[in-house]
Amino acid sequence: MGEDMISTGKPIPAEETKIPDKLYFRIGEVAQLAGVEPYVLRFWESEFPQLAPKKSGSGHRLYRRKEVEMVLEVKRLLYDKRFTIEGARRFFEQTKKKGGSSSKATPPATASKATPEPPMQAMLFGAPASPPVLEAIKKEISSILDFLKQGSVRAVR
Repeated sequence: MGEDMISTGKPIPAEETKIPDKLYFRIGEVAQLAGVEPYVLRFWESEFPQLAPKKSGSGHRLYRRKEVEMVLEVKRLLYDKRFTIEGARRFFEQTKKKGGSSSKATPPATASKATPEPPMQAMLFGAPASPPVLEAIKKEISSILDFLKQGSVRAVR
């Protein structure tokens, strides 16, 4: 059935993606499974060192199952979770440091209570500040502006 889905030429939604039981996949197959163009996969290879398919004697990229899984995870992070490339790279580094390999890591959507998703997003994108913190920042910025205005008045005199 997986082979039939690949041969239709239509991208397969990520939640329905079933990776066929094969040793190696060509770039076109992986692109179709992920629903992206092959040039996107080549770009991701340059951005994620863990994503390094072997090359055949004729120079064709041959992806293993773990690399296909990583491609699907990269797509999920970038397209669904709206991570930046740098944020996704940090996610894989954090996952590796926590003892799991990046391709076998539990995705944040199904992660256990030990690694909840909001702290990771807060680390990557910044947590919303509380009103007292915002008020303190506003006062600090106002004092800096006042100081700068005084300095520019002195310089003019």
